[in-house]
Amino acid sequence: MNISQFDDPGCYSNRELSWILFDKRVLSEAEDENNPLFERLKFLSISASNLDEFFMVRVASLMDMVNAGYTKPDIAGMTPKEQLAALGRETHALVDQQYLVYNSSILPQLQANGLRVVGRHEKLTEKEGAYVDKYFEENVYPVLTPMAVDSSRPFPLIRNKSLNLGALVRKKEGDEELEFATVQVPSVLTRIVQIPSDSKEEKVIILLEEVIERNIHKLFLNYDIVCSFPFRIMRNADLTIEEDEAEDLLKEIEKQLKRRQWGQAIRLEVEEGIDQRLLAIIEDELHVSEEEIYRINGPLDLTFLMKMYGLPGFDQLKEKNYAGPQAVPEFPPECDIFEKIRKKDILLFHPYETFTPVVEFIRQAAKDKDVLAIKQTLYRVSGNSPIIAALAQAAENGKQVSVLVELKARFDEENNIVWAKMLEKAGCHVIYGLVGLKTHSKITLVVRKEEEGIRRYVHLGTGNYNDATAKLYTDVGLLTCSPSVGEDATAVFNMLSGYSEPLSWNKLSLAPLWLKDRFLFLINRERENAQAGRGGHLIAKVNSLCDKDIIKALYEAGAAGVKIELIIRGICCLKTGLLGIGENITVRSIVGNFLEHSRIFYFENNGKPEYYCASADWMPRNLERRVEIMFPVDRPDLQKKLMTILDMQLKDNVKAHVLTAEGVYEKADRREEDTVNSQLEFCHMAAEAARKQEQLVNNRVFIPEIHHE
Repeated sequence: MNISQFDDPGCYSNRELSWILFDKRVLSEAEDENNPLFERLKFLSISASNLDEFFMVRVASLMDMVNAGYTKPDIAGMTPKEQLAALGRETHALVDQQYLVYNSSILPQLQANGLRVVGRHEKLTEKEGAYVDKYFEENVYPVLTPMAVDSSRPFPLIRNKSLNLGALVRKKEGDEELEFATVQVPSVLTRIVQIPSDSKEEKVIILLEEVIERNIHKLFLNYDIVCSFPFRIMRNADLTIEEDEAEDLLKEIEKQLKRRQWGQAIRLEVEEGIDQRLLAIIEDELHVSEEEIYRINGPLDLTFLMKMYGLPGFDQLKEKNYAGPQAVPEFPPECDIFEKIRKKDILLFHPYETFTPVVEFIRQAAKDKDVLAIKQTLYRVSGNSPIIAALAQAAENGKQVSVLVELKARFDEENNIVWAKMLEKAGCHVIYGLVGLKTHSKITLVVRKEEEGIRRYVHLGTGNYNDATAKLYTDVGLLTCSPSVGEDATAVFNMLSGYSEPLSWNKLSLAPLWLKDRFLFLINRERENAQAGRGGHLIAKVNSLCDKDIIKALYEAGAAGVKIELIIRGICCLKTGLLGIGENITVRSIVGNFLEHSRIFYFENNGKPEYYCASADWMPRNLERRVEIMFPVDRPDLQKKLMTILDMQLKDNVKAHVLTAEGVYEKADRREEDTVNSQLEFCHMAAEAARKQEQLVNNRVFIPEIHHE
């Protein structure tokens, strides 16, 4: 194939449609009867949650482009208007498939396993109905705020993502005119209501909206209820912040967060069979088009299934193979973390290995009298973060603590504002990111005074400093006291706090400065080696690939004979099987019990292989509009650990989907006697390493010293 032909839009897939394929892969795990039933519940919930965020951000962004008259096509040659039309078809089909899985597969199997979900309150027995009515009066009624709409009471604000009941009502004494009324299903109450059952073998649950609908007449005593149906809306939640004009970024973001609740309605979910008169009122008031209405055959908002997953008594229907995060052999309990890092670089692999060493790294630094300063970037942290507590303690102990809190971390803005204010009160120097850029890098620098002089300890990672998600996301992190990395880390924080960048860097590659150029150099070096007859091979594991320059470089390398193996969890705008490339480029996606989040890169480099990890995906936003860090992993034993990760995922034939030349993903071929589930293998490997270390400690023989007089 002529290299110039790689500029053709036909060589690329649309980013948004590629994301839909990803959510279909998540949904396929809910369909897969090889998965335990409650794990399928979880995947169905995740597919629904993913779709919500996709609408609030990506679909909303496309709508903004269309409304602004923006017509520039994307790399696949599609205008925003064309993308919206295609997405409308695909998302309607995806939602239909979600409810087909729920109604035809999940519900019957739940009932067969002793969990009856009452879909309609009309199906309650007399005894169950009496319990539900009493539950309503005692627990639900006091919380509700019924709202009627008439000449003196305008149509109320319907909050983003809230579940509501809409009703048509008629005054008992008066004319025949129908009025609209609504009540919000309160999110402060549990949506899953358990009903006592006469059978020990069966649990019975009903959803809160059904409880309210059954009793809605008690909220409008002077009215007859003509009909009532649930509805839910999605609003544009993509914040637009003019940072250059914002005098105080923190206040500007706080102000914008409130607007999320009343942004433009972009999706309306209603129950299938809704009264057309009621729908017409909601449709008109919310200004949604017919294409934006989703008629749902089942309960709206399937994310409640994640709560159902937590119901007690169904452990036999959950995955039992996954043990909790294992101890890291290099860090025995009560050890001096700095001493261990001085001995050698240490690579952590979460969630198979515990996140505790990272937390302890900050905790020990906070208490250590020899530590002078701690500097850290925070993108997302947990609700009760031990790292935040340790940083605050460090400042109170007199350390110099500098923390960059990224206020623009989407959907974590409010949480991060709270932490930023708390850290400031504790005496930390808080930086609120850089104008025009998100700081997405994951780096911690600890400066320590030792006998030999100042030593810098650094943690670099592919994932957030979030102890909660570290149990669910697969990430790698490096702990090192390499002087060259420490020097670069200091330069990073000086740059973030306002000083100019250094003239040269030792080990780290930063976006938006020159990380993209570095990736292109590494890919092109493989191409040049292949063209010179030296062969070429690269493996890249990322979450998303949609940067045109990177994709084009990969095409050119593949056309030159480089073997390119890509492990891409989500969006992939690259196509496989193009003329002139053939099988040289393969793409696989792994969707398992853990969210694949690490970014790992291998370049053969003519027999002198190089390994890198990064916070960045191969996307324009990561490479051009964010502060990201890529770091090399140089120690041979740690390189071997990374290659084991990559190799195992390339062999996965249980959770892997392979991208075909037709642009669809198919489950990897497997023989029952030769199955490889990479995530399960990593669990076993981490457990075995921890067991060996424990055995080593328990079997250690201590020989007392003999003192001669």
